[in-house]
Amino acid sequence: MDSSEHDSSMPSSGFATGGDLPPGLTEEEVEEIQLELTKVDDEIQTLKQVLTAKERHAAELKRRLGISPLSEIKQNFTKGWQEIQCSSAYMRTSQTVGDLNRRVTSSNVYLTASTTLEDISRSEAYKKTQETLSQAGQVTSAAFSTMGTAIRNRLGEMSNLSMRHSLSMPAMRNSPSFKSFEDKVENMKYKVMGRSNGEGSNSPTNNDATF
Repeated sequence: MDSSEHDSSMPSSGFATGGDLPPGLTEEEVEEIQLELTKVDDEIQTLKQVLTAKERHAAELKRRLGISPLSEIKQNFTKGWQEIQCSSAYMRTSQTVGDLNRRVTSSNVYLTASTTLEDISRSEAYKKTQETLSQAGQVTSAAFSTMGTAIRNRLGEMSNLSMRHSLSMPAMRNSPSFKSFEDKVENMKYKVMGRSNGEGSNSPTNNDATF
């Protein structure tokens, strides 16, 4: 490579124009490193383009196979979980937890606590407490049931009384006593209205008195 090609392909930088060189490097070494960096950047860009094209092609193939993104996530999760279960760290952890569980269940403290709970459940005091609570619940339920029945009966009596009162009103209006009371009220109304209008002599009561 001649100097013209070398200068045209080399990226512009402060090192080529007499800038400060990195410690331990000559100007020629700096130029070579810059050329290598340019090649690597070009390769990275090419690989990105190839990767993008491959991803598009893979997505098209998955679409044709009917593989949705959700199913793909499930498959990846299942695969990852299987890999975790097969890992040595997971196996060691499972074994440690199993050993700890066996030690706890076989310890004297655990066995003593289990025995104590069984003894309590079989004791007379525990049985009496259960019976007392059961009886209290039955008494409370019976009290509520009795109160509900009394309320329903009282409401029924009030309804029947109201119905009888409604049925007896027409009979009362047709009775002689009620009619006599209505006549007296009418006569009193005529007297009051006649006196206020100065027509007391023409009222029905005065005519009746004349006759």
